[in-house]
Parts: sequence; C-alpha cells; structure tokens
Amino acid sequence: MAMLNLRNVPEVTHRQLRVRAAQHGRSMESEARAIIEESLRPAPAGAGAAALPAWVEALYRDRSPRGVVDELIRERRQEATQE
Repeated sequence: MAMLNLRNVPEVTHRQLRVRAAQHGRSMESEARAIIEESLRPAPAGAGAAALPAWVEALYRDRSPRGVVDELIRERRQEATQE
C-alpha cells in the first residue's frame, strides 16, 4: 500500500482533523484516509445535474462550501442545465 506524507498543514486544519477524528472514534490517520476516499468516490452512474446538490451535501455534510467553491458549484449547475 502506498504512503502519503502531508507537510505544512495549517494548525487550525490539524486541530479540526483531530476533533473530527475523535467525533468519529478513529485516529487522525484513519479520518484523513476516510476524507480522501470519500472525496474521490465517483458520483453514481447516471447521476447528472439533478444529483449534484445531494452529492455536494454528502461530501461536505455540515461544512458547506463557501466563497470560491460556491461560485464553482453555481457555474457547474449552469453548465449542466445547458447540456
């Protein structure tokens, strides 16, 4: 299995990961692995623009995207309606 070292993680991010791992009853390493795997999981087959809001909700849960991410999602939704 491959290894991944992550350097220069901001202190606040490190703290948030530690808290989130504790909330889920797992180690920080296990939590980071779960976050990465979940974020890279492909959308269900046949899922189009209609499934995007549910996918975003599942991905971000209570950490809704803000700023640039909101704009990117809005742009993607507009593109999807034109497809």
